Amino acid sequence: MSADDDRRVVRRAALRVGTLVAGASAVAIAVGVGILVAVLVAQARTEGGGRRAPGGAPLGDRFVVDLDDVLPWVIGFGLVGVVVLGLVGWAAARWSVRPLDEALRRQRAFVSDASHELRTPLTALTSRIQIVQRRLHRGEPADEPLDQLRRDAQIMDDVLADMLLTAEGQVHTGSARVDDSVRAAIAALAALASDAGVRLRPGELTSATVAVPAVTVVRMCIALLDNAIGHTPASSEVTVTADADGRDVVIRVEDGGSGIRDDDLPRIFERFARGEESGRRRGFGLGLALVREAATRYGGSIEVERTSPRGTVFALRLPRAR
Repeated sequence: MSADDDRRVVRRAALRVGTLVAGASAVAIAVGVGILVAVLVAQARTEGGGRRAPGGAPLGDRFVVDLDDVLPWVIGFGLVGVVVLGLVGWAAARWSVRPLDEALRRQRAFVSDASHELRTPLTALTSRIQIVQRRLHRGEPADEPLDQLRRDAQIMDDVLADMLLTAEGQVHTGSARVDDSVRAAIAALAALASDAGVRLRPGELTSATVAVPAVTVVRMCIALLDNAIGHTPASSEVTVTADADGRDVVIRVEDGGSGIRDDDLPRIFERFARGEESGRRRGFGLGLALVREAATRYGGSIEVERTSPRGTVFALRLPRAR
């Protein structure tokens, strides 16, 4: 959402609040005055029947109200009016801050999402830098890891641009070859997997094209692979496959972990939901939630296809490009 959109939201909220306060106040005052007039009429009595003016003209009756009878009603209605207007002000205040609350929620979500999405590439960059340092220290060529560093930096730039477009309410259109995107994600996390003692093994990968931008497909694959690496013990492997049917492409990521507990399954794709820690990098429970949000945005889905003490398989389903 742009700054102009934010200003329009604030103006509409201010107009709604002003209308609410004015309308509710007018109704409260009108009802109070009407009831008070009815009470005065009910309590009034007539005096002075047959009186005449000095010139002999007859005078009408006077309506007299005893102050002792009316004063409690006036005080009571005054207190009720204060309470009613206070409730109106409270409701108006809550209504007025709703756009601010929504803006703060979006801001917190973007900060947490961006931090999570950039955390894995940054960790991979650190691992690559260490590889470069070791090679340079041994006098070995470092061209290959430097090329990988440049690709990792480009992935970070693409991820940030995609997230900024999403934050503005825009859908980043495009398409991607599945095998290329999966291999790019594997290459981005190769150093991270190596540090964890986990082998990334690509299985059969379809070359079908999906109606999702390449940067988004790579982001989702990186998140799934990062999650799998974090739950796979050393000296084990993570397998990635992709196959296509008439309408969709299904990317499967299988880890070698101990499976997902039954009580964790219902909330595995919720934000900040975390399972047992694996003893490696601390997770924040955002990766799988972001994968589901991105897949849903483009008409896809993500599910736990199966889980057992021998490992878990996540199935990412994306629509094929027409």
